[in-house]
Amino acid sequence: MIIWTNGAFGSGKSTLAASLHQALPGSVVADPEDVGDLLRSTLSGHPGRLRDYQDYPAWRRLTTAYIDEIATHTGGHVIVPMTVLNPAYAAEMFAPLRSSPGLVHLVLHAGPNELGARIDSSEEFPGDKAGSEAVRAYRRRRAPDYAAAAAAWMHADGHVIDTSTLSADAVLQTALTHLSPAHFTTADGARP
Repeated sequence: MIIWTNGAFGSGKSTLAASLHQALPGSVVADPEDVGDLLRSTLSGHPGRLRDYQDYPAWRRLTTAYIDEIATHTGGHVIVPMTVLNPAYAAEMFAPLRSSPGLVHLVLHAGPNELGARIDSSEEFPGDKAGSEAVRAYRRRRAPDYAAAAAAWMHADGHVIDTSTLSADAVLQTALTHLSPAHFTTADGARP
């Protein structure tokens, strides 16, 4: 099963991914940002370079293939922490992953005040104030984009976990409850 954790930048996707990895024996974390970094590096200085790697059709195809191949190779849970706000991009990647081996789309939501407080207190690069502030500034700029995507499609497409008042452990337990066979089915209606 593929567990895609989506949500606002700074909502706790990476924290949940690490916790799920610990809780689910044989699971792996496959971060599509690694594919984006590869494209950034390869296309550095090229006139066809794009600002957001998600805008590359190659990123979407490679990410889908990467996750599917990892799932096939491991035969276990593949945890994917990645914010995807564009519904067309999500549909392009999620459709093939839903059919084989199956995809669960978790959306981590935090209310605007809580999200803002988390962003303000985050330190992505300990000891590097400028680097950490650059990440915080990016997350602040993208918060309205998440809110628009959440209202337009994301909350309807995924299972929403409101993390506004939950501890990291409570978020994990909520996710595990949703992931248990009694609480979900695959796209074809079968139980995993």
